[in-house]
Amino acid sequence: MNRLRQALEGRDGRPLLGAAMYFYDPVFLEIASYTGFNVIWIEMEHAAITMAEAADLCRMAAGTGMLTMIRVPDTRRDSVLKAADCGPDIIDVPMVTDTDQINELVRYARFAPHGERGNFSVSRAFRYGFFQSVPDEQQRLNQEMCLMVQVETKSAVDRIADLCAMEDVDIFIGPADLAASYGLPGQPLHPTVTGAIETVVSTAHASNKLVATACGANEYAFWCNLGVDLLYCTNDIVCLKQGAQIAYEKASAAIANAAAART
Repeated sequence: MNRLRQALEGRDGRPLLGAAMYFYDPVFLEIASYTGFNVIWIEMEHAAITMAEAADLCRMAAGTGMLTMIRVPDTRRDSVLKAADCGPDIIDVPMVTDTDQINELVRYARFAPHGERGNFSVSRAFRYGFFQSVPDEQQRLNQEMCLMVQVETKSAVDRIADLCAMEDVDIFIGPADLAASYGLPGQPLHPTVTGAIETVVSTAHASNKLVATACGANEYAFWCNLGVDLLYCTNDIVCLKQGAQIAYEKASAAIANAAAART
């Protein structure tokens, strides 16, 4: 059983909550831990986080008890293998539309007999060589790391039964890109989009797949009612922006009130 499934045991259907990191910021990671978040998303598709920084963030998160997910940009060998050597709990791949991409992800993320992952026995994932048996350690890693593929296009929804029939991967739904794929950018709660999402979730759960997503506050209730397993509900940029806005608005209101009181 992978570590994500282990973390979901005993939660009575309540999702784990995650926060995304677009910057290398250990302070944000610790704040997320103290706040109560369960999972840290390390962004390597859009953001400029390096592999060395990703490994550091995995290390720090492990010390707090949080799980980690690295989103790589694609299923190329160097993207998947280097991320796997950082020792994350989850590797996530965006924009998956066909089973060939899933086969490539599994090929590079899993050791034989399930894949062709290259062996580097002194990586963080391998506990720097503190183990007794290479074959046993490889199979431990095969078992414990979760692989996720992102469904975020209409073509992926149309093929969701085929995608969910693939072994050894779980499903991440990207509502913003999915809405855009349906010609409805900025409308993730449009009935056409939510209908597609419901199809994906029901198909995934019927296939014993975990389902993750990331969304804004106005979408939390929708996803919780669907029974999502992992909900990324904020990120470092949003937290900075919201905190700055709150401080600015309250200070501006205080200035306005003081000025009114003097007149």
